[in-house]
Amino acid sequence: MDLTGIPTRTTGMDRRRFLLAAASVPLSLALGSRLATASPFAPVALVTADLESHVVLLDLGSARVVGRIRTAPGPRSIERVATDAALVAHTQHGLVSILDARERAVRLELGEFSAPRYTAAHPVRLLAYVTDSAAQEVVTVDVDGGRIAWRTRVPGHARHVSLSPDGSTLWTSLGSKAEQIALLDVRKPLRPRFVTTIEPPFLAHDVVFAPSGMHVWVTSGAGHRIAVYRADTHEIVHVLAADRAPQHVAFAGELAFVASGDDGSVRIHRSNGDLVRRDEVPLGSYNVTVGARHALTPSLSRGTVSVLDATGRVRVVRRISRAAHDACVVSIP
Repeated sequence: MDLTGIPTRTTGMDRRRFLLAAASVPLSLALGSRLATASPFAPVALVTADLESHVVLLDLGSARVVGRIRTAPGPRSIERVATDAALVAHTQHGLVSILDARERAVRLELGEFSAPRYTAAHPVRLLAYVTDSAAQEVVTVDVDGGRIAWRTRVPGHARHVSLSPDGSTLWTSLGSKAEQIALLDVRKPLRPRFVTTIEPPFLAHDVVFAPSGMHVWVTSGAGHRIAVYRADTHEIVHVLAADRAPQHVAFAGELAFVASGDDGSVRIHRSNGDLVRRDEVPLGSYNVTVGARHALTPSLSRGTVSVLDATGRVRVVRRISRAAHDACVVSIP
C-alpha cells in the first residue's frame, strides 16, 4: 500500500498473463461464486477514476468511499463478470484487467487489444464479450481461464454492447454515432458468430436488452430519441422522446433509467415507454448502472457519483475523483 492509501497494483514480468498471488489457484476459485449464485455479501459500487488510475469502492448503504484499487492507467468502462469481480477496459492503453473486489486487487491483465470499449457478461458462464473498436471485433474473454478465447469480426467500430438475458444474442452499436448495429449469434458462447446488421432510424449510441429479452432499447448519438425494438423481428415498436444525446440505459426490473450527461438528467420509464419521473444529476453523468435496488450515474466532468433509489429519486451525490466514467455493482463481505 502506498502513501495515498491505495493498494499497490500487482505487477509482473508479463502484464498480459495471470497475476494471482498463488498462480496455481484457478481464477474461478479466486473470484468466488458465479453471478447467478445468491450472495449474502454486501453490495458495493466500483467506479472508475479515469485520470487517477484506480477504481473506487463505494458502499451503497452509506454512499461512503471504503477503498480504492490501483489499476493500469486510464480505466474507462467497468462491468461485473462475477459476484465479486469486474472487468475494466483501459481503452487508450489496449488493455483489460479483471478486479477482485474482495481482495481489492487486480487479478489479471490481458493486453492483446487495440481499443477495448465496453463489456457484456454471460448470464451463466464465466465469459465476457468486450468490444474492441479499433480492431472492429467483439472479443470473447474466458474469465475462468484468464485468456482470450475468440475474436469475432464485425463491419465497424464496435462500441456499446448488450447480451440477451438467455445469452443467445448480442447487439453492438458500430460507433458512437452509429449508422449500423451488428447482431451476433452467441448460442455457441465461446465462439460468437456475426449474423447481420440493422440500420436504426437515427445515429445510434447505446444498445440495451430489457430484462424480459423481448425488447432492445437503442439510444441516439445525436438526437433526442430512443427506439425500442422487438428483439426477434428487429421491428421498432416505440420511439420515445429523450433528453440531449448521447443517452445511456440501465434496467431495474421493469423500470428503465436513461441518463443524459449533457442535460444532467436521469429519466425513468416503464417498460412500455411511459415516463415515470425525471431527476437532475451533475453534468457529465453519462453512463448509468443498476444493482441492489439502486441506480448510479458517475460524472466524467465533475468526478461525482449520483446514487438514486429504486424509484429514480436522487438520494445522494458524492464527489470521489477528478473524473468518473463508469460504474458497476458487486457483492463482497
